Amino acid sequence: MRPSPTAPASGTPTPSGSPTVREVLRSPRLLRTEGLAGLVVALALIPEAISFSIIAGVDPRVGLFASFTMAVTIAFVGGRPAMISAATAAVAVVVAPVAKEHGLDYLIATVILAGVFQVLLGLSGAARLMRFIPRSVMVGFVNSLAILIALAQLPHLVDVDWLVYPLVALGIGIIWLLPRITKAVPAPLVAIVVLTVVTVTTAVAVPTVGDEGALPESLPSLLVPDVPLNLETLRIIAPYALAMAVVGLLESLMTAKLVDDVTDTRSDKTREAWGQGVANVVTGFFGGMGGCAMIGQTMINVKVSGARSRVSTFLAGVLLLVLVVGFGDLVAIIPMAALVAVMLMVSAATFDWHSIRPATLRRMPRSETTVMITTVVVVVATHNLAIGVGAGVLTAMVLFARRVAHMTRVADVAAIGDDTHVYAVTGELFFATSNDLTTQFDYVNAPTNVVIDLSDAHVWDASTVAALDAVQTKFESRGHRVSIVGLNEASAAMHDRLSGHLGAGH
Repeated sequence: MRPSPTAPASGTPTPSGSPTVREVLRSPRLLRTEGLAGLVVALALIPEAISFSIIAGVDPRVGLFASFTMAVTIAFVGGRPAMISAATAAVAVVVAPVAKEHGLDYLIATVILAGVFQVLLGLSGAARLMRFIPRSVMVGFVNSLAILIALAQLPHLVDVDWLVYPLVALGIGIIWLLPRITKAVPAPLVAIVVLTVVTVTTAVAVPTVGDEGALPESLPSLLVPDVPLNLETLRIIAPYALAMAVVGLLESLMTAKLVDDVTDTRSDKTREAWGQGVANVVTGFFGGMGGCAMIGQTMINVKVSGARSRVSTFLAGVLLLVLVVGFGDLVAIIPMAALVAVMLMVSAATFDWHSIRPATLRRMPRSETTVMITTVVVVVATHNLAIGVGAGVLTAMVLFARRVAHMTRVADVAAIGDDTHVYAVTGELFFATSNDLTTQFDYVNAPTNVVIDLSDAHVWDASTVAALDAVQTKFESRGHRVSIVGLNEASAAMHDRLSGHLGAGH
């Protein structure tokens, strides 16, 4: 029995195998792990949310408030414990034109409508479509995200004081070395504290979090967008809302699948889908720019810090707000070098290095490698995960169809007397494999009776029935009699229902 969808504080075991909130609260060890993980994520979220606000063309508070409401809400309604949802670049890119052309109120209305779309898509079973995403696309998704995380750090490493580089190197060294000594405290948190102390005590002038943008000084408040409730407003925001809903769901569900693999647990993808919608609706009504799951912060939470429950997600949102509102002056002095070091290590940990080893590439079919590379190239080139994953899936479909199109075989197996010949058809018969079926028979030299044996084949669609009708018509036009035998029950039902009723050219 899974925990209540309306509250994280359920003591019943979850189907994912993750610790329940009650178990975490009763265990000082688990609570410390979840709390420190949430703190590290909150610190890493601050510059990210500010950056994404700039991409969307809105005030930094809009992104920071979105990260707070998304994280807190998804902790209650999400289907994947320990996954972090907040303001993201993918969503920022989609909604930026709305903010630029129509203003903040239309942006908020777009976020709310996108949330409604996600709820509807989730309840309609859209999450089940994840099964059609091949493993090679998933590997490409992970690798491209790792590359994007690393590329996002370049602005903080170019045209900066030379002192930034040894600070980043020190941060990376701490994050790499400390877990080999102790795991009592998350290494990223130690790196952030050490580098902050170093820069403050030495008074070196390096970029800080405060340089990224102004931090809010008050709590978010309930906000109803001031837009006309008419069809014109719907015409403006609906296309962007639908795009945001699809992009957000795709990134969230694939991130959930990645966390499932990392933690060897399972999660409720349908609940995660509609939960993302609820989180975006809540975020919109609190003046946020919306968001979805974040791969980088999720990897910090799960893989680096060892969090496994909803507590870390909830605390990440709460601590984010506490830090920026209550301790804004302190947070502002954190050097960006510390957060760059954290994100570079997250990038390295996220990348699937095994997928590019020469031994792996030699064993892997070329089509699989092509799909993975296509996904990576398109995502990195467009900075759009939906386009990249779509390109990867499309490439996989084309290569699969090309491969299976030649798997159907027609064998001349037997001659029964002088007037009967048997052809055996083997393989899965559908539009990609049955198109050239008509070319694999000898219509000129055939005897009077022709038997087509489909015992080792399966008819999947109308294209195959039409192809069999065409074969039969070609033989009969030359005076031959044709019998189709060996159809299994499902194939026979489809053939009987459609044969002779498809018309010429179908």
